[in-house]
Amino acid sequence: MAVGRCGALPVLQRPLHERPTAGVDSLPAMESGSQPPPPPPEGVAPPSQPAPLDADDTRGLHFKRLSGRPLTLSIGGVFLIGAFVGGTIGGGPLIGAIAAVAIFLLILLIVWVLASNAAKEDFFSAYANARGLNRASGKSSLPPSTPLLRKGDRRYAEQVMNGTLPGGAPGALALYTYEVETTDSDGNRDTDYYRFTVVMHDIPSVAAKVADVNCQRRSGFRFMDSAEDVFRRMKRLELESEVLDKNFEIFYGPNDDEVWMKQLFSPTFIVWMSEHTPEKFAWELSAGSLCCYVRGHYDNAQELDTICKAAGDVASRLVTEAGE
Repeated sequence: MAVGRCGALPVLQRPLHERPTAGVDSLPAMESGSQPPPPPPEGVAPPSQPAPLDADDTRGLHFKRLSGRPLTLSIGGVFLIGAFVGGTIGGGPLIGAIAAVAIFLLILLIVWVLASNAAKEDFFSAYANARGLNRASGKSSLPPSTPLLRKGDRRYAEQVMNGTLPGGAPGALALYTYEVETTDSDGNRDTDYYRFTVVMHDIPSVAAKVADVNCQRRSGFRFMDSAEDVFRRMKRLELESEVLDKNFEIFYGPNDDEVWMKQLFSPTFIVWMSEHTPEKFAWELSAGSLCCYVRGHYDNAQELDTICKAAGDVASRLVTEAGE
């Protein structure tokens, strides 16, 4: 997905914010003199291979390696023979053959899942190393600094990468998920999963100018805006841009300055938001913490670079306007 950037937007000349790296519960920033990321763990694609560009690139290599291992062949053979013998004894040769085929397909599925996980590890390790980012591959938490990061009954992040992101600003990139549990009238419980790719920047200088901004993708009909706004805590920002209004809904805090908000959304920024942002891109700001996001977990280098650069442009625009 090729997405352009607005050349007129200012580029950050200094870090937006720095705080010591202290685990995943805070938003770390790469310090000058940080040690380079550790080498890839055992089992990832060797350096001689081209760097994977998405999470599927090395799946075939891992599938071939795993399926040819003596352990896989021996355990798989035992289960195949056991399924055939047990099925034959219980229901005849046809049932035995069907049971053996089912076990064979199950073995292939298990190997495919393991190969997919290894390929995903290859990709994110290579992506972080190529860009000088520190990475935590397991599940971790993110600071609940914006509304999206506080949603759900449970929430967690995977593939958290910290440092100077593509676009030039220090921040964090992560695959974020929150879960919502529901219970029906019969007492059956169900869990819905909401997945996002998020980019976070700390820009405390902006907090003195505006407390809360929510620039979300439009949902619902525009003629319902007035009725819905009655129940909102935040105020809707009305701008004279038909294209922007079709794609986004913009809200700001009840005590924030409408004039400053309209200055923030300059004609150049409106054009960039309307025409050059990644698909499904949105952002929110709360007390100097910026979270830019898209729905879904991105696992492609170009897409990850694009959202990082777009988030950097939003941060740059906020910092520039706050400084004027």
